[in-house]
Amino acid sequence: MTATRPTVAIAFHSGYGHTAVIAEAVARGAAATGAEVVSVAVDTITDEQWAQLDAADAIVFGSPTYMGTASGAFHAFAEASSKRWFGDAWLDKVAAGFTNSASKSGDKAGTLGFFQTLAFQHGMSWVSLGLKPGWNSSTGTENDLNRLGFFAGATASTPSDLGADAVHKADIATAEHLGERVAKHTAVLLAGRAALAAQAA
Repeated sequence: MTATRPTVAIAFHSGYGHTAVIAEAVARGAAATGAEVVSVAVDTITDEQWAQLDAADAIVFGSPTYMGTASGAFHAFAEASSKRWFGDAWLDKVAAGFTNSASKSGDKAGTLGFFQTLAFQHGMSWVSLGLKPGWNSSTGTENDLNRLGFFAGATASTPSDLGADAVHKADIATAEHLGERVAKHTAVLLAGRAALAAQAA
């Protein structure tokens, strides 16, 4: 891997398939920049996949929002990551996050805040969504990027009685934007490190 071609890992849990659709969109966005992408379903994570997360330059966390926070399966993954915390395995990696809930707000900020705290405990650098809020004026529509108006990460709202094919196209596009942004930020970080190393050599 070259210094400017990052590996972006997506560590996520999806209860009913909606969050998996968002994870796939984040992956597409990152891959569109030329990044290598690894997707890991944390409820079935293997030793090999833990190693893939350790080797990645960026990790994007994703989970549905249940009762104001990430799912139980994601919490179990986060707790298990304490083994990485002891060894600083994720120190200075890039981090970001995404979530889905049925309600427009749905206390998704609680989930994104949980992801941020997890990233900060690991010493990671958080990348925000980097979009102004959409759908907040008389000229806005539900098809705007960031239509739910979150800044910390990508969010989606999908009716609880509909399947994964009902995930809103604007939310999918917003997740693609996040993946692209994370990959680009990570590439800049790697290029900077390589330049500093060359200067010091």
